[in-house]
Amino acid sequence: MWIKICGLTSAAAVATALELQVDALGFVFSASVRQLSCERALELAQVARGRARCVAVTRHPTQPLVDEILRVFAPDVLQSDLADLEALQLPRALELLPVVRDVAAAPPRPPARLLFEGAHSGAGLTSDWSAAAALAPRTQLILAGGLRPDNVAAAIAAVRPFGVDVSSGVEERPGLKSPATMAKFVHAARAAAAAHPRLTEDTR
Repeated sequence: MWIKICGLTSAAAVATALELQVDALGFVFSASVRQLSCERALELAQVARGRARCVAVTRHPTQPLVDEILRVFAPDVLQSDLADLEALQLPRALELLPVVRDVAAAPPRPPARLLFEGAHSGAGLTSDWSAAAALAPRTQLILAGGLRPDNVAAAIAAVRPFGVDVSSGVEERPGLKSPATMAKFVHAARAAAAAHPRLTEDTR
């Protein structure tokens, strides 16, 4: 099970995510209580380089902002809504994580990997699991939106995603991650994936 913890804002949260051996860390550059400057994100991500994918998370960014993110932060992955990515000028070698919020907005041939999210990122609102489940067989779908330690197992059973992405569901308060809750989430997600052998095989 591929796991991303998003909206990291402190060195302690980054350290916990690395201890849990998650696959990706998300650093937010769009308007949010979790928003970071490129310089702060660069500082936080330094210890994670080569250990987890460092993802620059944006929504409707301007080209100058993206250019700054690429120049200063140098992300492994750029995440934004699918339409945003299509409109930007980006290096061909840059790894992208397109966000789809509605199955109707997904192209007939979806990207090889995408993030399925609710209408408002980071708001703790559950995305449409039935719609995600319909899309999951066609791509490496990473499920986001309202996931928590107490519902991630049900989400994995319902959607059978490639991975899961959590932000507000592992916070003590908006913008501040709880190490204990992060651990509960990761353990619950991995236990749920282990209960579905096909998922474990697909993410090797």
